[in-house]
Amino acid sequence: MSHLVIDNVSKSFGELPVLRGCSLSVEKGSVLTLLGPSGCGKTTLLRTIAGFITPDAGRIVVQGNDISDMPPNRREVGYVFQNYALFPHLTIAANVAYGLKVRRTSRAEVARRVEDALRLVDLSTFADRYPAQLSGGQQQRVAIARSLVLEPSVLLLDEPFNALDARLRLTMQIELRKLIQRVGITSIFVTHDQMEAMTLSDTVAVMHKGVVEQFGSPLDIYDRPRTAYVANFIGRANVIPGEVANGHFDDPARIATQAPAGPAVLVVRPENVTVEPATAGDAAPGWPGTVTFTTALGPTVEYEIDCGWPEPLRAIAPRSPGRPQAGPGDRVVARIADPAAAVVLRRQDGAHVH
Repeated sequence: MSHLVIDNVSKSFGELPVLRGCSLSVEKGSVLTLLGPSGCGKTTLLRTIAGFITPDAGRIVVQGNDISDMPPNRREVGYVFQNYALFPHLTIAANVAYGLKVRRTSRAEVARRVEDALRLVDLSTFADRYPAQLSGGQQQRVAIARSLVLEPSVLLLDEPFNALDARLRLTMQIELRKLIQRVGITSIFVTHDQMEAMTLSDTVAVMHKGVVEQFGSPLDIYDRPRTAYVANFIGRANVIPGEVANGHFDDPARIATQAPAGPAVLVVRPENVTVEPATAGDAAPGWPGTVTFTTALGPTVEYEIDCGWPEPLRAIAPRSPGRPQAGPGDRVVARIADPAAAVVLRRQDGAHVH
């Protein structure tokens, strides 16, 4: 049985639907990330799980118990806010102890659990300091310790890395993932950062306009997106319009597909596109085009190629020192390196395609 089940949850504010029939399940000790742009409903769903928002329909079930009507303080759910919400006038130890004292936990039990929580996040030597004396990453760990000290069944984190600089964000993502693995607590993150979701998650729910567009492991979603929206949001993708006929997409490689006949799109990741100089008499399948822009990214080169479509075709190729690379104005042929890794999707009305 799943540790946490979100069953057909819907929520509207006035006439505005924010969540529309969202259903997810999270296994015990695993990490789910709710991923999507601002306004997609991910924070509303997180706050619904916490009990801060009451859904119009649907259920929240934890360990087989329906908690939909429980107040937040009875849900055994820990919540880490974006801004950490630490009390500036309290020491680190007092911040972590606050929830236990509200619950009238004995003094000895408070001392023991606070010590354990601070040791868990590697802040034992900072117990007598104040939040202003700590770095952003340390403050975040205090906020996490304050949630963990209550021994919640589920840990919720609302964009916990927003206040950190880029380098510290990556470090804290890895450290937090290790911490969650050590504790073994079921966790749900909210983020709009796709790389963050790939780094942290066992499963990802990509949300769009209050709907879960796709739910699965990070690599499954990256490799096999089910919609053009997901393909564009997770990583970068070339989404090429075309038609399916006789079981094939009408690109030069004639990729076989089970998609129904009619308008379709071909999703090809930039790293699955090779770039070769155009040569006379080359009859191999490919898209001829002109390089319009290149970006050297250390070990790789990213190309933008004008193939006559509304958007350029993007390719990422290993950079070989000493070997000339194509530059703006060069005529090239782009090809799919691995047709099995390309995805054909039925084209939906209004779908964003390249």
